[in-house]
Amino acid sequence: MDGRSARTRKNTVVVVILACAVVLAAFACLLVGSSRMSAAECLSALLGRVDGTAARIIWNIRIPRLLAALIAGAGLSVSGLIMQTTLGNTMASPSTLGVSNAAVFGANLSIIAFSGGFLSTGNNLANYGVGVSPFATSLLAFLFAAASILLILGLCRLRAFSPNVVVLAGIAIGAMWTAATTVLQFYATDVGLSAAVIWSFGDLGRATYRTDWIMLAVVAAGTALFILLSWRYNALLSGGDTAGTLGVNVALLRFVSLLTASVMTAVCVSFLGVIGFVGIICPHTVKRLLGQDHRWSIPASALSGSLLLLLADVLSRSLGSGSALPVGAITSLLGAPFFLTILFARKEMTAC
Repeated sequence: MDGRSARTRKNTVVVVILACAVVLAAFACLLVGSSRMSAAECLSALLGRVDGTAARIIWNIRIPRLLAALIAGAGLSVSGLIMQTTLGNTMASPSTLGVSNAAVFGANLSIIAFSGGFLSTGNNLANYGVGVSPFATSLLAFLFAAASILLILGLCRLRAFSPNVVVLAGIAIGAMWTAATTVLQFYATDVGLSAAVIWSFGDLGRATYRTDWIMLAVVAAGTALFILLSWRYNALLSGGDTAGTLGVNVALLRFVSLLTASVMTAVCVSFLGVIGFVGIICPHTVKRLLGQDHRWSIPASALSGSLLLLLADVLSRSLGSGSALPVGAITSLLGAPFFLTILFARKEMTAC
């Protein structure tokens, strides 16, 4: 009993520290940018004590960006955790299952084929993609991402839903979407290609209050569902057969979990572009700190994902001279070495 209480206290302390770090990172996110502000100016703008440029920058630009980082970071991280648990594969994530690749293809199709691209006679950048109909581009990206995971899940049901088959099918279908995107871009005009490539960068700057509310509704609903199912995920850690003897419908749990996690990812990617490795870095870090208990790891993964994306956004705007670097590039630069570390760590453990 004392051991359980000590573990609970430790986990509580870790979660509180993560929450405090998120608050501090969020405030730092409001301070940095092309227009530097002091902490006093930022607080005055937040409290409505000043009008003018500072207030407009805070409320019209930085707050929507901040909310997008909080929501998308949490959604991508929790999605990665659930995918890894349900598939029993530490490498599973929205990126490796091809969800992001499908969203990129959908956005490219909207921008290149329907918003100008090779079907248009004009070369005005304003004719392309996000500038004309951001929701049309986001909607098509979401639809292709959702269709991709449904295709993967449908194919895997033919093989009794083997976790390894899901990962391999995701990699294969992701490669197919990447090839289709390459073909589209090959026939695009120069301006259409530029617009499509710019969209694919993970960019928090395109977030608005409307997109933030949509992402919040989906991510909050999905995370709440995962928390309600947390004991089932804990049972699944002992193996599918053991979970089945405890009354868990393993096939249904995997199907619902992967579908929900993929929808969460698809919504975030469709609005913000590809932000890679959040679903790998944060779940692994949380599991090292708190263990495998999903009652703790799910909320902690949400906090760590938000923290990572906030810090990446601060770094991207600090490094960029007058403009922010794509936040997706920052997370990928951090994630690639982390991914390799996991691979080598697993190899050493296997050798032992």
